[in-house]
Amino acid sequence: MPITHLRWGSDELSLLIAHDPSGPVRLLAAGAASGLPVPEREPDLCARLARGALPLVETQTTGSGRLGTSGKRHVDGALARGLRYSEHEESRAGDVATLRVRQVEAATGLRVTASYTLRDGIPVLGCEVLVENTGDRPVTLEYVSSFALAHLARGLPDGVRWEDALSLWLAANPWSGEFRWSRATLAERGLYDVGMVRFGQTGSKNRIAVTSTGSWSTSEYLPMGCVEERGTGRALLWQIEHNGSWHAEVADRFDDVYLALSGPTDREHQWRRRLAPGDCFRTVPAAVALVSDGGFEAAVRAMTDHRRAARRPHPDHARLPVVFNDFMNSLMGEPSTDALLPLVDAAAAAGAEVFCVDAGWYDAEPPGTVGPGGVPGWWDAVGEWEESATRFPGGLREVLDRIRAAGMVPGLWLEPEVVGVRSPLAAALPEEAFFRRDGIRAVEWGRHQLDLAHPAARAHLDEVVDRLVRDYGVGYLKLDYNIDIGAGTDGGDSPGDGLLRHNRAYLDWLDGVLDRHPDLVLESCAAGGSRTDHAILSRLPIHSVTDQQDFRLLPAIAAAAPTAVTPEQGAVWAYPLPEHTEADLGTVMVSAMLGRVHLSGRPDLLSERQLGVVRRAVDTYRTYRHLLPTARPCWPLGLPGWRDGWVALALTVGDDSTLLAVCRRDGAPDVVSVPLPWVPEGQRPRVLFATGPGPSLDWDSGARVLRVGLSSATAVLIALGGLGTTG
Repeated sequence: MPITHLRWGSDELSLLIAHDPSGPVRLLAAGAASGLPVPEREPDLCARLARGALPLVETQTTGSGRLGTSGKRHVDGALARGLRYSEHEESRAGDVATLRVRQVEAATGLRVTASYTLRDGIPVLGCEVLVENTGDRPVTLEYVSSFALAHLARGLPDGVRWEDALSLWLAANPWSGEFRWSRATLAERGLYDVGMVRFGQTGSKNRIAVTSTGSWSTSEYLPMGCVEERGTGRALLWQIEHNGSWHAEVADRFDDVYLALSGPTDREHQWRRRLAPGDCFRTVPAAVALVSDGGFEAAVRAMTDHRRAARRPHPDHARLPVVFNDFMNSLMGEPSTDALLPLVDAAAAAGAEVFCVDAGWYDAEPPGTVGPGGVPGWWDAVGEWEESATRFPGGLREVLDRIRAAGMVPGLWLEPEVVGVRSPLAAALPEEAFFRRDGIRAVEWGRHQLDLAHPAARAHLDEVVDRLVRDYGVGYLKLDYNIDIGAGTDGGDSPGDGLLRHNRAYLDWLDGVLDRHPDLVLESCAAGGSRTDHAILSRLPIHSVTDQQDFRLLPAIAAAAPTAVTPEQGAVWAYPLPEHTEADLGTVMVSAMLGRVHLSGRPDLLSERQLGVVRRAVDTYRTYRHLLPTARPCWPLGLPGWRDGWVALALTVGDDSTLLAVCRRDGAPDVVSVPLPWVPEGQRPRVLFATGPGPSLDWDSGARVLRVGLSSATAVLIALGGLGTTG
């Protein structure tokens, strides 16, 4: 039967899709339009691609299973093979083009619509799938892919094995050690061509799987990865744009390699969704960047453009105020009027523009009190969000008014999704407003988890936020989240479905808060970077990337953060302490100066000279921060290893400006060569900020290499080219 081909997209990124009456629609290839096969000129190649391609959407249901293979992989679903092309439509709204391809499975009546979006000039594909039950009996879904693509090894030279030619980048994301990217070949990650295809098998039955289960979406791995062809720099970078459970797998199939992305699954996450006739289910979104050269870094730059274009606009994206927060290496959850007032004055003197009172402002017990669970009272008594008369005998407004009088915007810390076991609210809300399993309310580290899909939970949080904005005049709320409640709750068709409903309700709640208070700045935090996902970052303008308290370990985190967080959203701690030397203060401040500066520590205890160093760094930051919303990251020394002696992050702005942060750590040689091949020959480097005796800079304009010398463990901020108008 004849195969019909559909080419859709732009010069930067196009899709080649095939459909015929005897099988499901298949995605044959994706990439730059110039690199795709042309069916009219290359019919044999397109036919071969069609035979090995995956269905456009992989779907598995209870009672259907898979065909032709078995194991843990989420491909070759029997129901997916039964899908048939129905129609497709193309549309455009502004600079966004959309393609929707609909298929129907006759036996069940399932209608599956794959939606793809492209923004002009950005080689990133947005992906989402809608499944509707148009039949006359229920169907239970166990897996639906958000995106699936085979033929990742297409175009390799003859005799080159895909297991050696293709590398896979993955990012471990441990608490206080976030953004730990590593590159290894597929063979080094355990995936080989086992030679069974020539004996009639589909492949090895193995996979490289990365999955996250629970309400911390990134507590083990980022929901990202990159398949890179080392010989050419061709790369595919993905991100799953979800704030809960997700799954990604890379595996071999018919002598090639595929990628499949999804939200929660039955096998990995206890997720099933029962679709009665008339019901529908929408997958979590995903985004895929494809570049023909430049490798991982080029793909990250494209994804950075996508993140900016796809997020909710907010005034904070342009203002980028310096925030002081009293938690990290400072009051550590024990605020009071007496402790805060000196910090307010010192933060203002250091140049802060927002002052956020962190955890503990609601705790009725005196500072230092430990509850029966062995944790501070502010930990397991959260939930009502009423000020503490014990800590603030003159009222919390006394402190907030002092913040305003010092020229700063007042802010407060909230952990909205949790209720402490000792909070009166734990008994006031209905049982159904909390996460439950087998009818028993879940408890994790002295907290219950609110289910935002329940109207009573949402009404409570709406009242809290509206009251704080109305009665206290806060302009900044830090939204933290410090427990992982597990696979799910009884609130849906399965525990995993209950979690997914809550995840989506939380995002809807955030949208509602920002609709009512469009200038309110909401900060995202979750045990540091344990919820660094685009679902959250597309809504909230600022994100705390880590809880790391050791300034010597912070540079590796700060330098790698732009792989997942745009520079103008990534908040990095800068916590100056009295015991810091000037060299130490160089590392403390520069680590934060290519992102959002989050001051903390004890500026009230610094010497006049130390405070002057901090203020000089903040004043310097203000001269170029207006560039961050258009800056794109580069790593001239490579992505930083956890123990690397030298760490470097560059941000490029247009074709003529570069900001470069370089950090030397203990034990490293005192000079490093930093390649900057993109810098025009006539530009010369200059120091924007350094401490102590300062660095030596030796610029080889012909080779485009900068030799940086630092006499001690410290850091320096360097500029090349014009930085435009001061912001």
